[in-house]
Formats: sequence, structure tokens, C-alpha cells
Amino acid sequence: MLTLGTTETYRLIRSAFVPVVPRVYKSFFFLFLLANSVVAQGIHGHHDAAADTNTLSHFFGKGRFYGHARSYWAVTLNQQNLTDAYAWGVGAGIGYETPKFLKRFQLGMSGFFMFNLASSDLAQADPTTGQTNRYEVGLFDIERPNDHEDLDRLEELFVKLHLGKKSLLTVGRQIPQTPFVNPQDGRMRPTLIEAATLELNEWKNLKLHGSYTWAVSPRSTVRWFEVGESIGIYPVGVDVNGKPSGYKNHVESSYIGILGGIFQKKQWNVQLWNTYVQNITNTLWTKIEYKSKPRAGKNWMAGVQLFQQNTVGEGGNADPTKVYSAAHQGTRGISGRVGQQSAKLDWYLNATRIAADGRFLMPREWGREPFYTFMPRERNEGYGDVTATSLNMYFKPEKHVKIELSGGYFQLPDVKNSALNKYGMPSYSQLNLGVTYQFDHYLKGLNALLLVVRKDPLGETYQNERFVFNKVNMTHLNFIINYHY
Repeated sequence: MLTLGTTETYRLIRSAFVPVVPRVYKSFFFLFLLANSVVAQGIHGHHDAAADTNTLSHFFGKGRFYGHARSYWAVTLNQQNLTDAYAWGVGAGIGYETPKFLKRFQLGMSGFFMFNLASSDLAQADPTTGQTNRYEVGLFDIERPNDHEDLDRLEELFVKLHLGKKSLLTVGRQIPQTPFVNPQDGRMRPTLIEAATLELNEWKNLKLHGSYTWAVSPRSTVRWFEVGESIGIYPVGVDVNGKPSGYKNHVESSYIGILGGIFQKKQWNVQLWNTYVQNITNTLWTKIEYKSKPRAGKNWMAGVQLFQQNTVGEGGNADPTKVYSAAHQGTRGISGRVGQQSAKLDWYLNATRIAADGRFLMPREWGREPFYTFMPRERNEGYGDVTATSLNMYFKPEKHVKIELSGGYFQLPDVKNSALNKYGMPSYSQLNLGVTYQFDHYLKGLNALLLVVRKDPLGETYQNERFVFNKVNMTHLNFIINYHY
């Protein structure tokens, strides 16, 4: 008799299932149109609606259709002797969620397709540094940078089980919403996971979360990957000895286990999350925030975050040259915020300190870090001995317009200190200007964002432009239009 372990069984099932996924996805739009047609017949037919409550069309008609169209234009302007880049991507997707059946169950699915309408050569390396594009290639599929058309993905495919009054168990492909595994919606499409997620919401002030993830489809890709396989799709940097990291295609990890709790009462919000990546790392993160009662239309807020991270198991591989997180690696950090909120202006002063014990590591393929000093289009993942400060200001001159002006100072280890600087990033300053317009009335659901990012070096680059290209001495522009329906 043949006996299979859990991992082997999963891989056998996955190998049988994955080949049919493209066919399922290609059929998705046909099924959508078919269901929509059935619904339309149920709504607009010439027969008595009361007599049709037991039909399939009536059932579909009570479900929820939703969609998203997106246009994303991006440009990166590097210093004069280095390569610039541009890209314009468009895409659209549709989804459907059934009403409840058998009193407690729902099914849902969605898909998205996108096109590269115009771009520079995203696969060509910069002749001076030998490095490839960083930002624009992420709009599409970083595994196939010159593919302009065949870019589609079955995104959601899940079953929901309603437990109690507000609790849910969701199994299948879904959008993650946790501090370190999240959509990180800064490209054409977000990160998604294949998981079992339990949300317990039966108490007035407490929410509990538990999830077990066995596959990931990172943003900037159209494929689904096993957990270990998904680490290394993005640039891998160097190891602690300064040699090119060797973990791509060699990380051994079967799942991500996350437990979290959110306590909200009056002006207090307290969160505790533990992210366990099997055979790689364990990260414990907590956040405590306080908001004062409004006075004269304004309220003060203050918050603090603490985290502790340690390598577990083999750090991804028994071979030290192929590990993601070195044995006995670990670090900790603190992030704080104070600010004021009002109808017309919000402002926040932030600071983050990551200890010099080791690098803070979390696969960039899975999400962005939640630290208060995070600024769009750059991260502090992969570094230790970090001191960061930032100021955010959000102006709201009228209900349709929001203007963001943010500036940050990020003190990192020397670019040659590979033990604490994974990506060879110099200390830098960053300035973000963002303008969002939310349309209304006939165009409700449509919004536009213009984002301008400027980064300049504060640390030594040793006249080596590999520490400059797509990192500092650069301006990055985004113009994004979204329509949700």
C-alpha cells in the first residue's frame, strides 16, 4: 500500500489540478456572460416574478457581481547616464459571489486580464550597471517582461462558510489582509493567496484571525506558486557574506501560518499578530494606538509598533549558500507615530528603528511592511540598523480631492555592509507628492491618482552606479485610473 505524507499528497493533487486552471479561467468569461444572461431573463422576462423564486435565474439574481478596470502609466527618470523607462498598462476584471445557499455557504470567483499597451524594452539591462528594470516591469509579468498580451489570471476562487452571526471561514483563492501578507496594491494587480482563513467576529470589541496559506500569486505575476517557490521571484540581493543570494528556486517551505487579534474599545486599538513561515522565520508584531475624542473638529492620535523576528528551522534550506534567512538570524524593532486628524488636514510624524542584530526579512513577493515610516515605492525590508523618520500631510480641500505630501529620511547601513544591507541601498531621502480625485454622480466608482516620487542619496555610493540605478538620484511618476463597479 502506498502512503503519502501531507506535502507529497498536496503536490500530487496540485499537479493534477494546475493544468486545468488555464482552461477554467478561459471559461470564466463565458460562464459570467451565461449567468448574466440567465439573470437578465429572470429580471426582464414576461412571466410572474413571484412564480420564479425557485429558479436558477432568481438565485443568481440575488448574488453580487463586481468588477475593476485599471489604467496604469509609469515612468522612471534616472540620472543622465543611466537608462530611463516607461510603461502603460491597462486591464479589467470581473467577479461574482453567490447568495447564501444551504443557509451558510457562498461561492465566489473572479479573474483579470491586462495588456502592455506601450513600454520601453523592460527586459534590456542598463549597459552601465548590467541591472534590469525595477518598477515598470512589475506592471505586468516579471517572469516574461516582453509579453504584451497573454496576461490573465484566475484570482479568486473560494467557498465561504458563515459561522455564527458574523464569523467566516474562507477556503480557496482570496485577497490577504494581514500586516505582512497583503495586496500591496502598487502595480496593476495585487498579491493573492490560496488559503484557509478563519475570521471570528462574535464579540463586540474583539476580532480573531487565523490563516493557513499553501500557495501565493504575487503581484507582478500571473502564475500561482507554492510558498517556498514564491520566494525569489523578485530580485534576491546579496547574502550576509556579500555574495549573490542563492535561495531562488531553493527555498523549502510548505505554508504560512498567521494568528492575529484586534481589540477595539473607545479610543483604543490593540493588535497582536504572529506570522510563522514554516522552516524560515517567525515574526511577532504588535500595535497599540490611541485616538483622543474630537475637540473643535480635531483629534490627536499616537501609536507604537513593536516586532521581534527569528529564523526557524533551516532558514529555507540546509545548505547555508541557499538559505533565505541565515541560521540564528534575528532582529527586532520599534515604530512610532503621533499626529492630528481633522476634516481638512491630517498630519503624522513617524519614526522607526530596526536593531543592528540582523536583517529584517519578509518576502517582498507577499506584501509590504506595516511600519509607520513606510512610503510608497520604497521599503526597508532587507536591512538592519535602520533609523527612519518621516512626515505625512494629507490635505482635503473638498470631498473629491485628497493631496498627500510626505517626506522621509532613511539612515541605512553602508552599502558595502552586506550583513545588514541586502540590496545595496544607500541612505536616502524621499519626497512623495500624490493627488487623488474621486469622481461622483454618473462617474461614481472612478478615481484618478497622480504620484510623483523623488529619491536622493544621503549615504556613500563609492562612484559605483549599481548603488544608484533605480535606487537614488531618480524620479518616479505614476498616473493611475481605477474604476470599481
